[in-house]
Amino acid sequence: MKRPSLSLAILLLSASTAFAQAPGGPGAENETGTLMAEAARRLLGSLDDAQRAKASFAFDDAERLNWHWIPRPRKGLPVKEMTPYQRPVAFALLDAGLSDKGTVTAGTTMSYEEIIRAQEKGSGPIRDPELYYVSIFGTPGEGKWGWRWEGHHLSLNYTLEGSKIVSVTPFMFGSNPAKVASGPNKGLRNLAAIQDPIYKLVASLSPEQLKAATVSMDVPNVPSSPDAEAAQPLPAGKDGLEFDDLTDEQKGLLKTAGLAYLALFPEEGGKLLMDGLRRAEGRRTFAWYGPADPGKPHAFRLQGPGVLIDFNDYQDDANHIHTFFRVFADDFGKSAK
Repeated sequence: MKRPSLSLAILLLSASTAFAQAPGGPGAENETGTLMAEAARRLLGSLDDAQRAKASFAFDDAERLNWHWIPRPRKGLPVKEMTPYQRPVAFALLDAGLSDKGTVTAGTTMSYEEIIRAQEKGSGPIRDPELYYVSIFGTPGEGKWGWRWEGHHLSLNYTLEGSKIVSVTPFMFGSNPAKVASGPNKGLRNLAAIQDPIYKLVASLSPEQLKAATVSMDVPNVPSSPDAEAAQPLPAGKDGLEFDDLTDEQKGLLKTAGLAYLALFPEEGGKLLMDGLRRAEGRRTFAWYGPADPGKPHAFRLQGPGVLIDFNDYQDDANHIHTFFRVFADDFGKSAK
């Protein structure tokens, strides 16, 4: 097996160090998990019997693995069916699972449902910023348990053991529009922190690098399901440009994009994601689809053994983003003992 390069190891170590020095420090171990458990208990305590039956599942229920990002019927309790008293408690749980940056990003994603509703004028699926569903698996704070917040363009899945977070993957964020065309937030780009360093990277590639990175000029449509073939890792040899063939500056741009994903989560979640990246020893690649023009439909992938970051801006003339992050061995806490 090809050993990871020293430069890549240093790249990952520097990112890990940045997170280790983030506010909270080592003393904050399990603090977020404790907060999640308390918020989940308070939410369940605020519900009536019928609502609690919708929101609660056994930890080993197959529903826990049934994640998706499209507008479709879902199990769980939607925000729309909560009382004014219950909604702030539900959002407290969501806030516990995200950093400040993540909270703003998720809130913006949900708010965009109103933009889509106005654009489609009733011609598409039901669009509603309140059709996001909360599901709690197991007993919060006791043994293995987890929770999910999910709706169109947003799927957040957490697994814990007691108050210890063991997984924050898989997760998905979307943005439609990628850039708001009109109205009070004209020009807003919800996922710019991920997009911009990648676009700078692509612009910096030499003709040889771009040729190696470009998997296809045909941009794939958004995978219809997390289990679809299009959502699986690319085979070796057809997976783009190896990280070792990037310059230090280019590796820095990839690091910036990767940290933008990690920064959506509290410190404990970011560390778990970084641990997954560091364990993925072997071939690491950057794959690009489409022309080297972010104004046209495009997609990219960052992948290594057991890790996949997928980004797609194909629909609506490259103004409709889907991106997801998977650490296959850790998804839904599968590697936890």
